[in-house]
Amino acid sequence: MSELTYPTARQRPLDPPDEALRLRQQASMHPMTYVDGHVGWLVTGYAAARAILADPRFSNRPELLHPPIAASAARRGEEGFKLPPGFFLRMDPPDHTRYRKLLTGQFTVRRMKMLEPRIAEITDACLDGMAAAGGPVDLVQSFALPIPSLVICELLGVPYEDRESFQEDTKLLVDLETKADDAMAALGRVMTYLHGLIQRKREEPDEHLISGLIEGGELNDEELTGVAFLLLVAGHETTANMLGLGTYALLTNPGQLAAMRDDPSVVDNGVEELLRHLTIIHLGPFRVALEDVEIEGNLIKEGQTVGIHLPVANRDPSRFPDGDDLDVTRPAGGHLTFGHGIHQCLGQQLARAEMRIAYPALLRRFPGLRLAVTPEEVPMRSDMSIYGVHSLPVTW
Repeated sequence: MSELTYPTARQRPLDPPDEALRLRQQASMHPMTYVDGHVGWLVTGYAAARAILADPRFSNRPELLHPPIAASAARRGEEGFKLPPGFFLRMDPPDHTRYRKLLTGQFTVRRMKMLEPRIAEITDACLDGMAAAGGPVDLVQSFALPIPSLVICELLGVPYEDRESFQEDTKLLVDLETKADDAMAALGRVMTYLHGLIQRKREEPDEHLISGLIEGGELNDEELTGVAFLLLVAGHETTANMLGLGTYALLTNPGQLAAMRDDPSVVDNGVEELLRHLTIIHLGPFRVALEDVEIEGNLIKEGQTVGIHLPVANRDPSRFPDGDDLDVTRPAGGHLTFGHGIHQCLGQQLARAEMRIAYPALLRRFPGLRLAVTPEEVPMRSDMSIYGVHSLPVTW
């Protein structure tokens, strides 16, 4: 039996665990023991990760997966924690295909381009609030969290004044230490809220996405609630953490910050480099082989769980030379932060638009932006399935 377990302990806040980096130097795939004793695989190489994510012989269904860490095993082991209908992120075709097809047209590059003026307005309003308050402020609460939260609320048609309840419950759901009964209670509260919102939208439709799905008539209320839940959570939790952690990375790399602030031609690629270098999805994704599959000479047997360590795969020197360095001028396209294959992030163009607008706006409004504490005092989200900073005290 392999003695290797999933590496999660970081020695430095902006780098993957040293153990994972060491493993990648040895090979791209490694036999790994999951917490229930199952022997599966850990993937640390870019090419192997990309191949598995694109391969239809691997399933994404949670009931087939073996838990990688004790926290996920405990949550899975307690009866009652089930994902809602419509949560298509964790489905295989044809179910996944059906849901995704209904939503793909809502998140095209063209549609996201149309949202950019509103994203800029929201960003400027947050910056105005920071300026009025004066430093120091917590950048997470004043900037990183409200921008994507307000954007996704407006896109879906969710009243922004209701945000505090769903943001707190979302935080519980992505906290690896949340017990199953607490997670179920949090999920239940969000679902109850969204179900009530859908009923109101049936009576008083508007021009937003949820009303559009209702009008389409292809989803029942339970499915609509699950889809809305997925979009609401994914639409604010991920980008908020990229804005917070990305700003921390820039503030601790002043040369990179200057390039993002002073050279507009760097911004688009700089966003891709921050996505690659930081890779906030630091636990998984995971897949299960539906049949025997050979990847790079390694036989993955039917039923084996495969864990892909995205943070180290995104630094594989065979794909990204000097990948451990943050360099906003490097060609950073092709990273796996948004996934690959049929489960590639539906809202990636929205996330890109938000970051391309927010980072330079922040850095240009406050050219003297700096941490209000030492870098070591910034609390990191090592306890969360989505990495980032819990808070980011800044001044200018």
